[in-house]
Amino acid sequence: MKETLHIMYKNRVWILMVLPGTIWFLLFSYLPMFGTVIAFKKFRIDPDGFFASIMNSKWVGWDNFNYLFSTNSAFVITRNTILYNLVFIVLGLVTAVTAAILLSELANKKLAKFYQTGMLFPHFLSWVIVSYFVFTFLSADRGLLNNVLGWFNIDAVSWYNEPKYWPFILVFMSMWKGIGYGSIVYLAAIVGIDRTYYEAAMMDGATKWQQIRHITLPMIKPLMIILTIMNVGKIFNSDFGLFYQVPRDSGALYSVTNVIDTFVYRGLMTIGDIGMSTAAGLYQSAVGLVLVLLTNHIVRKIDEDNALF
Repeated sequence: MKETLHIMYKNRVWILMVLPGTIWFLLFSYLPMFGTVIAFKKFRIDPDGFFASIMNSKWVGWDNFNYLFSTNSAFVITRNTILYNLVFIVLGLVTAVTAAILLSELANKKLAKFYQTGMLFPHFLSWVIVSYFVFTFLSADRGLLNNVLGWFNIDAVSWYNEPKYWPFILVFMSMWKGIGYGSIVYLAAIVGIDRTYYEAAMMDGATKWQQIRHITLPMIKPLMIILTIMNVGKIFNSDFGLFYQVPRDSGALYSVTNVIDTFVYRGLMTIGDIGMSTAAGLYQSAVGLVLVLLTNHIVRKIDEDNALF
């Protein structure tokens, strides 16, 4: 005990530095976990406050989970959530790494910073604002794309009533908004690579592509694996703004835009079932944990050094 206290006192400066982050996690990540009990109750608001509401609500066991997955939309929302996130993980990795490599290869660093700023800017835009940008392109009456189609005597498309186009639109918008932010970590890793590796490769006659293939990619491979494992853990979570705001909640598009998060939101707004919403959140978190553990186990079997833990 005395030794532990001595170590803590010796490292008190570092402990104080991480203390705000620790408090943040305790308040906003760990403390709310107690609320998952609502997933197993028929939540009713009590006049004595929130905790009284939890204590006095009736236990219903797995009924909230049964309601969530017994609806006709259960297969559609699960399929959409998984498939979209698989595409986002793969394309997000490829585009982020590619953008980071291209930025690192620019000789003019001021120009590189300009491009990086331009790519990062969309990340800070709200999906509400982005949805209006998209609407200016896809509006049936005055949208830019329909005006362009009109120049070529092609009939206007009612974009918000045509589900077949939206998987591509949503994927494009997700990549456009996230590529700048996603490339930051990879760019930092690439910049940190010892330049003597490249100098030695150039002396041996290696081309730029060979340098990227045999130096850059292997050096950032551990980071790519770690970030991919963490993204796999979020495969049952969706970007609510992307799937709700950008399609403008068009009912005609639900077959390709309805995911678990939007389904729960609409259910909560319609019937106010907090228990079902909590059950969906618990389900997403549990599946995410299992997927992280499973993915990390597979990576550890293949290459133990690159595993997350």
